[in-house]
Amino acid sequence: LRMSTGTRILYTLLHVLASAVCCLMLSRTVAQAVREKVPFSAVLCKHLPGGADCERLVGSSAVYRVCFGTACFHLVQAALLLNVRSSTDCRAQLHNRYRDGAWGWGLLGALSPRRLLPHRFWLLKLLVLVGLCAASFFIPEDGFIQAWHYMGICGGFTFILIQLVLITAFAHTWNKNWLTGAVQDKRWYLAVLLATATFYTLASATFSFLYKYYTHPAACRLNKALLTINGSLCGIMSFISITPCVRLKQPWSGLLQSSIISCYVMYLTFSALSSRPPERVLYKGQNLTVCFPGVRQDELQTEDTTIAILGAAIMYACVLFACNEASYLAEVFGPLWMVKVYSFEFKKPSCCFCCPEKMEEELRGGCRVQETAGGQCIIQDERDHVVYSYSAFHFVFFLASLYVMMTLTNWFSYENAVLETTFTHGSWSTFWVKVSSCWACVVLYLWLLLSPL
Repeated sequence: LRMSTGTRILYTLLHVLASAVCCLMLSRTVAQAVREKVPFSAVLCKHLPGGADCERLVGSSAVYRVCFGTACFHLVQAALLLNVRSSTDCRAQLHNRYRDGAWGWGLLGALSPRRLLPHRFWLLKLLVLVGLCAASFFIPEDGFIQAWHYMGICGGFTFILIQLVLITAFAHTWNKNWLTGAVQDKRWYLAVLLATATFYTLASATFSFLYKYYTHPAACRLNKALLTINGSLCGIMSFISITPCVRLKQPWSGLLQSSIISCYVMYLTFSALSSRPPERVLYKGQNLTVCFPGVRQDELQTEDTTIAILGAAIMYACVLFACNEASYLAEVFGPLWMVKVYSFEFKKPSCCFCCPEKMEEELRGGCRVQETAGGQCIIQDERDHVVYSYSAFHFVFFLASLYVMMTLTNWFSYENAVLETTFTHGSWSTFWVKVSSCWACVVLYLWLLLSPL
């Protein structure tokens, strides 16, 4: 196990834990249980500024405060770890405690007193995070929630931009890498064709699924219009990517990257349609709730949380991927990685195309394998040069905390947000944020295609 990988896993688990706490605090069931079953809740509420009704312990206000603590936790580390180049830097100890071969990897390490030091370090990290979140509940209400809401909007949209850059860079890099291989070996063309067909098949299947389950003959006109627009945009992107004028300036442009972007556009469309409020319509003498997933055998739409949970899981997986990938690219390409990542030239094709050769060589040259007393094999891959930017890692997690906060609390309509309806009934503000993200992805990709002309 690489030391850099294990460290990121532990920080990811801390973020998952904080997000889970936010979900619990946003739940009506948990709020009722706190009021009825927690014996000291009434006493605690009296000492919190803002009243004795425990509103600060639950609901959107609690989510804002927990995310405030999580955001501060990562932002402070991002500032302190700026420009750290090696794990031997004294400041690197703030990110991952490493001393005399001991590494803070949970219970996987040895249990000797000398090696327990890093384990206490991770426990201290957890206590600091909990302390920051707890302290945020004592911040006076005067303008705090409103100011933090505006901060969340800015951070949330910045994180969305980073996600869009990552997906377009992912598609661009994949296409360029495999077409580079096709010049050397024609068998790579077959791989390109298979990947392109797979992504277009997924995009088409998603479009058909959405049109079947998210529309209704008597309603859902907005859903139908959005599907028509986004489906047309996917076709336009694909056509432009293979036009002679684009291919002349960008020989590596092709249908593979368009198919990946089309698939992502369909996912964003699915996420948007799953986030809009349902409609009520009188159809064949029955008063129906429509425009959200869930269809019984009698073709009457009924509420189903399975797809909502699946969508939320995919969304959070994308968040965690963005946090880790952005920090890696920031170390490889520097502060301007969002621009330089598109201009990287591959020397040879690889199935692991997301790892540039120069970084792979650095990893091979700077690694040293050590087996701990507990039998855990640790690859010390950051003694000479860090694999990913520590500062960027924590800064993107800071933005991710704001994005999760805004997503859970329905963005611009946070006052009445509750977990039971966030991922099933949604809100119009969440819907339009995701629609805007979808169209921004299309605009960004078209700009990449047309800007050299």
